[in-house]
Amino acid sequence: MKKLTLAVMAIALGVLLTQPAFAAFGKARGQGNGQGYSQNAACDRLNLSAEQKTKIEALRTAHDKELRPVREKMFDKSVELRRLWRQANPDKDKITAVQKELNSLRSEKQNKVTAKRLEIRNVLTPEQKEKLATFGGGRGDGFGQGRGMQGQRGGMRGQGGGFGMGICR
Repeated sequence: MKKLTLAVMAIALGVLLTQPAFAAFGKARGQGNGQGYSQNAACDRLNLSAEQKTKIEALRTAHDKELRPVREKMFDKSVELRRLWRQANPDKDKITAVQKELNSLRSEKQNKVTAKRLEIRNVLTPEQKEKLATFGGGRGDGFGQGRGMQGQRGGMRGQGGGFGMGICR
């Protein structure tokens, strides 16, 4: 009986001690790079027709194609900016120039996101638009806890999937 109790306790202790290691493989949820709220929560609650869903999906696909090059340029500029900051003697003019380019790309991206949202709103009926206005802030493109300069969560605040005026993302 003592051997059985000891074996059960050893297994329970092993499971308890290894649980954090297995938890690392789960999906992150919440602000930042996690999944947050359902990206389609607004669409689900609006009771869209099949035709509206098709139109919105086409808009999403076109928008994603249009944004891909901008996102890639943003990534490249971010990498370049990090590289410049890591130099022993960072060049202020180069850093400023790359930062301006990155800000311009962010602005371009935000303008495209705004245009997509307005296009999606045009697909909705007046009743759906009214209902959408009552939803409050949903998950959308905005500022949240992102990855800082060190590439780690927390610590530094940056652009992440925050809480904004999300609609049928």
